[in-house]
Amino acid sequence: MSSVAPHQAEPTAGIATGTTPDTARRVAGRRRTALVPTLTLLLGALYCLLPVAWVVIASTKSGSELFSTFTFWPGTGFAGNLSDLGAYRDGVYWRWMGNSALYAGLGALLSTCVSAVSGYALAVYRFRGRETLFNVLLAGVLMPPVILAVPQYLLLAKADLTDSYLAVLLPQILSPYGVYLARIYAAAAVPADVVEAGRMDGAGEWRIFTRVALPMMVPGLVTVFLFQFVAVWNNFLLPYIMLSDDEKFPITLGLYTLLEQGANTPALYTLVVTGAFLAVFPLVALFLVVQRFWSLDLLSGAVKS
Repeated sequence: MSSVAPHQAEPTAGIATGTTPDTARRVAGRRRTALVPTLTLLLGALYCLLPVAWVVIASTKSGSELFSTFTFWPGTGFAGNLSDLGAYRDGVYWRWMGNSALYAGLGALLSTCVSAVSGYALAVYRFRGRETLFNVLLAGVLMPPVILAVPQYLLLAKADLTDSYLAVLLPQILSPYGVYLARIYAAAAVPADVVEAGRMDGAGEWRIFTRVALPMMVPGLVTVFLFQFVAVWNNFLLPYIMLSDDEKFPITLGLYTLLEQGANTPALYTLVVTGAFLAVFPLVALFLVVQRFWSLDLLSGAVKS
């Protein structure tokens, strides 16, 4: 009498032999779940990069190509657009770029200095009302800039400073978010023992700050500078309220006026797109320059001092 051997199922590919069906389903479920964050990040990157890709490609198109060719098909008019942009009103675009560099560079530098001193004081010193003052700063972080713009205009109008470079620079000097970042970073990067050692050596408080604490805070202050530079460079509302002379406009407000004029003169649209494309380069260059500071060791400044 012949006996028939029972049929044994071969192990499924990708699942180890001996794995139960429940375990296999859990492993497959985890793999599918792990794809969700990746797909979400890819969609977010696509959402952010598509407008940038459009600006880059549209800046290469001439006025006739901008509205008549496929959206993401490069054109042949980039050189002509650059020439027209530089010649528009005797090169007023480059003046707007210079104004933005002044507002963003000087404003971010002054704001970083104020944030460094304020953040260090809030992190190192103990005094009455310190936490209350810090909470007020946190409230300033949550305050939308549009709420502060009109009161700032009224204050500067009383001082007869509207329609001037100071009207844009002065409100940028104090950044609640910059002070907050500097305080958090100083508390983590500047050990109390190092400060006490400096005092025991006879150093004054200002010398301890500039010679010991400040080098330790450099990576954090670079972040504050970068954030503030980008915020001032992209700021539109404050210059729009404060300035009326287009010779003092930053690049954001200047391109806005070009866009408004483009409703009556469609040829200006190519200048707006090309100008927006060129306005990104200073931000990219700044990021490439300052990113090396983020790799510094927190105590390297104290060791060198």
